[in-house]
Amino acid sequence: MKPYHRGELVVQERAGLTKMAEAVSGAIMTEIPDLAADFIEEQPMLVIGAADSRGEVWSSLLAGEPGFITVTGPSTLSVAAALSPGDPLYRTLAEPTRLGMIAIEPDTRRRMRMNGTARPTRDGLEITLEQIYANCPKYIQKRVPQWHPTTPDDPREAGALAEEDIALVDSTDTFFIATTDLDGNADASHRGGNPGFLQVRGPRLLRWPDYVGNSMFNTFGNLEVNPRAGLMIPDWTTGTLLHLTGTAAVDWDPDHAAALPGAQRVVDFTVERLVRVNNASPLRWTAPQFSRFNPPIAHEGAST
Repeated sequence: MKPYHRGELVVQERAGLTKMAEAVSGAIMTEIPDLAADFIEEQPMLVIGAADSRGEVWSSLLAGEPGFITVTGPSTLSVAAALSPGDPLYRTLAEPTRLGMIAIEPDTRRRMRMNGTARPTRDGLEITLEQIYANCPKYIQKRVPQWHPTTPDDPREAGALAEEDIALVDSTDTFFIATTDLDGNADASHRGGNPGFLQVRGPRLLRWPDYVGNSMFNTFGNLEVNPRAGLMIPDWTTGTLLHLTGTAAVDWDPDHAAALPGAQRVVDFTVERLVRVNNASPLRWTAPQFSRFNPPIAHEGAST
């Protein structure tokens, strides 16, 4: 893969950050640096994103005791974990698939972004990376994990947010977004802010501010060519995962961004389907220490 595809280049130019994007493109590597290998192997979770057989994009979470991810070669990983049958990407990972990933460590606010191709094995996945690079620590809330073996509940599927889903969205300080380009190459990205930064505008409509980032515009570049996206909203205290799939549209109107402190742009997400799995993750996390980079929250009036 080249560092950027057509959609990313278009968005970088629209944002007036082409030179900045070129400058930071040197961070994108095809082989795993030694420090990154050590970091990856210490993690108890791996956030993933991919498109399913219908083209719907989802984000999910693989978890295990530290060491469940093993660096097996210059550009290869072995992951000894599997999703539960109720997870929206369970069937997708049973076949070779293009996968976006984030190894993220909230207690140190470090994260490593990766993408490549995953193939199923007897114990989990073998992943061949095409790109790997570090992301900045902005907007990551500091929290420490504990391991609690659990059995995931049966999934609840729906076409709109229920009251318990809205309560989770309203209280969240973190979510993950998965997107793909026209060739199916997948990306998974982190979004963070103070509780309330992810707004419920209706039972099928969410909105969030786009804060200053690394200028690569990997997510926006994918949305430029393919509006399909998947969100995963974790409940850090119970292990519940709320998975949403639908379409995302970037609003470049500066007046709309000005209504949300810290926003450079605004993103509107339309929910088409959701899957909620209570007790999905065996990880439980301490109360957060919010990032000092989080802008304050100001709500617009919700739509009816």
